[in-house]
Amino acid sequence: MQNGGSLIPLPYHFEVRDYLKTQEPNLWNWFSSAQAQADYTESLRVQLLKSTYRLDPESHPDLYRDAEQAKAVLQLDIPLTLYQAQHSPQPNAALYYIPDEGHLVLSGPVLSLLNADELKSVVGHELAHYHLWRRDGGEFHVADRLLEAVANDPRASNSHVQSARWYQLYTEIFADRGSLKVTGNVHTVVSSLVKIQTGLPQVSAASYLKQAEEIFQKSRVPTAELSHPEAFIRARALALWADGGDVAASQISAMIEGTPALDELDLMGQVRLTQLTRRLLEHLLRPKWFQTDAVLGHAKLFFDDFRTTTSTDPILLEELKFSDPKLREYLCYLLLDFVAADPELDELPLAATLDLAKQLEIDAFFEKLVAKELKMKPRDLKRLKETAAELIAGAEAKP
Repeated sequence: MQNGGSLIPLPYHFEVRDYLKTQEPNLWNWFSSAQAQADYTESLRVQLLKSTYRLDPESHPDLYRDAEQAKAVLQLDIPLTLYQAQHSPQPNAALYYIPDEGHLVLSGPVLSLLNADELKSVVGHELAHYHLWRRDGGEFHVADRLLEAVANDPRASNSHVQSARWYQLYTEIFADRGSLKVTGNVHTVVSSLVKIQTGLPQVSAASYLKQAEEIFQKSRVPTAELSHPEAFIRARALALWADGGDVAASQISAMIEGTPALDELDLMGQVRLTQLTRRLLEHLLRPKWFQTDAVLGHAKLFFDDFRTTTSTDPILLEELKFSDPKLREYLCYLLLDFVAADPELDELPLAATLDLAKQLEIDAFFEKLVAKELKMKPRDLKRLKETAAELIAGAEAKP
């Protein structure tokens, strides 16, 4: 296996960073401010002094030598201090980010559990966090802190919590890539990961990679962890990246996010659903007969700048074929909204939406919804379905 592609943030990092800067400018400006940075830095220093034992270079020369090599690979010219956490039995490692200096805390029996190459891998992983967080003037670190703070607020919506969770997941995937850059060996990175996750002193990275692949051959398994992806997802993501470089991004996103579900949409998922909703309305309202003042006024309740279009959208219908029942239900209610927007159009809107629902493969639920909400009898619905094409063709033929 190779060392993968270039060590740049994943697409999700860029999307979320750009969204927060444009859609949450006040929050972004606060978390970017000098005062917020100073408060954050001071709290970290106090926490380190209270909860760790500082490891000096004289007592741990090999560890510091490996850290220097990792810094060189990741192009980091910063002083680095290493620590051992107190009262923390679980093997782990964490980087405390302070601009222009690094502080790496080891927890539990990491020093005795891992061999020299695996320790170097862990150091590379944590320093890759620094590599990410210092990019673009620290903007990815600002995004990380902003999302974490918002997600921990009791008023946070599910989309904020999901965004913070996925942002952390993608950050761990990025850091694993940094670890691979430092070690040049996928098996070393995977074995260090599995040892820390399990506490076992001996593991087979090759066997675990086969196990991870077997999981994905049997089912679709998006991550369920709150902060770090399951080890098998991280291992497979690393192997995909090592073999395919940056072209593996879509496969890795599918592992992390799974298929869209209404109750699990993050901020970016909400943006994409909003865009799809606009495109669906543009598609539905393309016919001139549908573009009455009442209907267009209703469309502007969704998008105040809504405009009709004559262009086609050849991939829209495929993008709207959701597997999530609640997203399919959302589409049905959206279509139903435009059935009754202008009573003067009589049966034409229902004929058009019945046809579109069939194309979207949501016709069964849509017809039940129509019968319930519009009090329509089965025989009348059947008649309209049979004459829908003729009704629409006649309306479109009128000047």
